[in-house]
Amino acid sequence: MADPADTRDTGPRLGSPLWMYFTAVITIGLTALVVTQIRLGLGEFTQLAGTALFWILVVLVVLGELRPVMVSSSAIVGGTPTSTLFTFAVLMHHGLSAAVLVQAVAVVVSGLVHRRSWHRIAFNIAQITLACTASAVVFGAFGIHPRPLDTWTPEGTDMPSIALAGLAYFTVRGLLVCSAVALHERKSIIRVIKASIGPQALVYGALLGLAPLVVVVMEHSTGLVPLFVAPLAAVYFTATLSMRRDHQAMHDSLTGLPNRKMLILRTEEALVEAREHERVGLFLLDLDRFKEVNDTLGHPVGDLLLQIVAHRLTHSVRPGDVVARLGGDEFAVLLPSIRDGHAAKEVASRLRVALTEPVRLEGMTFDLDASIGIALYPDHAPDFELLLQRSDVAMYMAKEGRTGVEFYVAERDRNSPERLSLLGDLRRAIDRDELDLHYQPKVSLEDGRVEGVEALLRWWHPVRGPISPVEFIPLAEQSYLMRELTQHVIDKALDQAARWWHDGLPVPVSVNVSARDLLDSGLPDQLSAGLARLALPPNAIHLEVTERILMTDQAYSADTIRTLAALGVPLALDDFGTGYSTLVRLQRLQVDEVKIDASFVRKIGESPDDERIVRSIIDLVRSLGLRAVAEGVESAEIAAQLRAMGCDAGQGWWLAEPMPATEAGVWLRARLRLPLHNSELAMDSSA
Repeated sequence: MADPADTRDTGPRLGSPLWMYFTAVITIGLTALVVTQIRLGLGEFTQLAGTALFWILVVLVVLGELRPVMVSSSAIVGGTPTSTLFTFAVLMHHGLSAAVLVQAVAVVVSGLVHRRSWHRIAFNIAQITLACTASAVVFGAFGIHPRPLDTWTPEGTDMPSIALAGLAYFTVRGLLVCSAVALHERKSIIRVIKASIGPQALVYGALLGLAPLVVVVMEHSTGLVPLFVAPLAAVYFTATLSMRRDHQAMHDSLTGLPNRKMLILRTEEALVEAREHERVGLFLLDLDRFKEVNDTLGHPVGDLLLQIVAHRLTHSVRPGDVVARLGGDEFAVLLPSIRDGHAAKEVASRLRVALTEPVRLEGMTFDLDASIGIALYPDHAPDFELLLQRSDVAMYMAKEGRTGVEFYVAERDRNSPERLSLLGDLRRAIDRDELDLHYQPKVSLEDGRVEGVEALLRWWHPVRGPISPVEFIPLAEQSYLMRELTQHVIDKALDQAARWWHDGLPVPVSVNVSARDLLDSGLPDQLSAGLARLALPPNAIHLEVTERILMTDQAYSADTIRTLAALGVPLALDDFGTGYSTLVRLQRLQVDEVKIDASFVRKIGESPDDERIVRSIIDLVRSLGLRAVAEGVESAEIAAQLRAMGCDAGQGWWLAEPMPATEAGVWLRARLRLPLHNSELAMDSSA
């Protein structure tokens, strides 16, 4: 099972500690190999190669090297080649020269089949040669010096020498490999040994323990040697099934990357081993516009794109870093050891560069990008859960600000305990119908005619008192509550509109919805059902959405917007001028009016720049056949200037402040010169 996070075939950087270590081990090991072959002699090798036993052993060693026993899905533990059994048997029976020669051939064949890098093949040959040499030295200390034509067969009294030789083989090979892994992944060698010693010792003990039996069979009946393949095959398949279950539990099935469970384990290990003045970094990465790929080309293409992303991420991080998939298009990257925030941002920038390379699938070219949030231990959080939560907050900051990469900033975290408590209170307020709507009229600047009212949400908390929408609306937008809140507001607005329309006040009511709401397929159904239930025309309700919708390409092809247009529900663009949109994009969206943000309107009498901006917006909006509505009309002078510029309508405290439904009804009837309704008469007389 290929591991996409396996970077062991990536060559070490020239002059790095890992490069120097590889150079030393390979030089010493290959020198030992050459010396042993010189000592073997051509005559002895020729005679040994002429026996059937030699070629049986070569085949068994090669097969064992091709199919190692995997006892864990951990990359640190790795696999144990079953060739060890037959190599150690050759070492005992035919001596060091034959053993290292057979094993070197097997490593080369396996390396070519699995397409391993040259440095990895050379290192494997070297470390096995050194391990065999250590065993041969132990045997020599007991007076045991086998050669190809002067074989040795162990007896019961030779158990101590076999045990010590096997221990020497395991110790040398284990230390050499663990040191390489520690340098490659920048981990403590003690940690690597602890992670691998148990599983490896168990398998090596079984293989090395069987080797004397193989030697005895080799001495008495060559034809029986292949029978050892049967128990090895049973061990191999049993271990493979166990490892596969372990792998499935800890890895994502689509990309092969570690999943959340594995990420938790690796993060907790990193936090325990974090040294003083070192940090642990956790990135949360979310692909931008990935949903559009799924919606346009289907999930199979989306899955293939995720696999490409997984490959790019794993080959853009440092060895030892962990790339995990948390679900959907969300990935996490763990940096077990990072110097500081600057180094963490360099890694994040490298990830974004790798992702932005165009991808060509299904004859189309995709431009990928991602938003990355960074949280560091111990700067931002003391444990995994808080690290993940705060990197998630930082990721949303990057997405909202379109900055690409952001660190966690406590001051900008909307998920404090107080805010989470507020979210629970908001949930209860919706259920208990404790939220009210106030209504602010929209007035024609030409003749003062009332063109409609905008529904504004108000919440009076039983303990905290009035809570500004600025506090709870952004909180709802980042939670599961936004959809319910929008449905609640639309239902209340429709009910109020029905009362007014059926009482002779045909005033359209505008409701603010988020971009996510506007793309919700359930919105047209709710509006259609509500209008039919209350016997209202489609223009009794208007929808207002912020300018950010223009930055969502999905908005121009969404079925929801087309359905709303077919239903006849007008759409307005709110807070125009505060985003990054262009009127070219505005022209593509089916809106009826554009509302100019109050921040520009309030300053037109003070700032020539703001005056030019407002004038330009009005001219361009009207040139597109749309209505221009100014927010923030707070004085007669501003109203006069807007009227001179050609602005159609305005909203603001000078024209009319937001009012509860009953007061708004009184105001509307007075403006329209209509008799008061009974409830309004009662309120008016009490006033």
